[in-house]
Amino acid sequence: MFSFIAGRLAQSIIVMLTVGLIAFAMFRFVGDPINNMVGQDTTAEQRAELRERLGLNDPFYVQYGRFALNAVQGEFGQSYFHRRPVSELLVERVPATLELSFIAAVLALALGIPAGIYTALRRRGVMSNVIMTGSLIGVSTPTFLIGIILILIFGVELRALPTFGRGEVVDFGWWSTGFLTASGLKSLILPSITLALFQLTLIMRLVRAEMLEVLRTDFIKFAKARGLLTRSIHFSHALKNSLVPVITITGLQLGSIIAFAIITESVFQWPGMGLLFIQAVLEVDIPVMAAYLVVIGFLFVVINLTVDILYFVVDPRLRADRAGGH
Repeated sequence: MFSFIAGRLAQSIIVMLTVGLIAFAMFRFVGDPINNMVGQDTTAEQRAELRERLGLNDPFYVQYGRFALNAVQGEFGQSYFHRRPVSELLVERVPATLELSFIAAVLALALGIPAGIYTALRRRGVMSNVIMTGSLIGVSTPTFLIGIILILIFGVELRALPTFGRGEVVDFGWWSTGFLTASGLKSLILPSITLALFQLTLIMRLVRAEMLEVLRTDFIKFAKARGLLTRSIHFSHALKNSLVPVITITGLQLGSIIAFAIITESVFQWPGMGLLFIQAVLEVDIPVMAAYLVVIGFLFVVINLTVDILYFVVDPRLRADRAGGH
């Protein structure tokens, strides 16, 4: 177990270094940030002085080394546009993104897994066909279009729910939450549904496919021949074995919820990291853009590492293979 975790940690470090290099290198070519930081009447000497002060004249490897060392300490430099430390901007925006992603993930899992089980066990039923048809619509419809439709129905026509912003929040130190206010909870409804819908349909269809495959296996037929209760066969045997491969895919999907929140945050003007990234792109704010990708990459690596460990714990075949290899 220890060697397995140590190997995964080493791989995670290599991945983070690669992500940091790609993020840092990619944004070298999106434009000159000096143009967005100074006015038209700024002299060439003043531009050169500012470029030197920001370290933009240093060789690429020097800039990347400085960026990597600072990133390990949680420092991503100074925002060119906001003129504030990037770490402060991220700390302000992280609670909004994580709360939205958390609610979306809960909705996707709480509705996707039961729906997948139901459509697998009642695959010829009318309701199963309705759910599967709805899942096709959910997978095919772009996220931004879903958000616009929800805004049109519940915000414009019915005037039942807020369509932008986070509502009233309560501060606990550096963390701000909307879970404790009525307006905060209302503001979460539309963006969380928008963000969860695509992941929900994927999880549902994955669980359904795995359940159907497991139900066709010989050990399920043997369990039926032994006279075990149908409920026990479905939930103690079929579901348990179906969830083993689902864990990996679901973990990656939960990571993508955080990454793809950028679209939902833009539609609903949700003050999270995604909206900050969009604004940074418009302003060619390279430190913010690079920091965003590094943070998202780090969250993916952490989630993937957690999923690998859970997979190792849940699936006895991996432990057996590992022991046999040693």
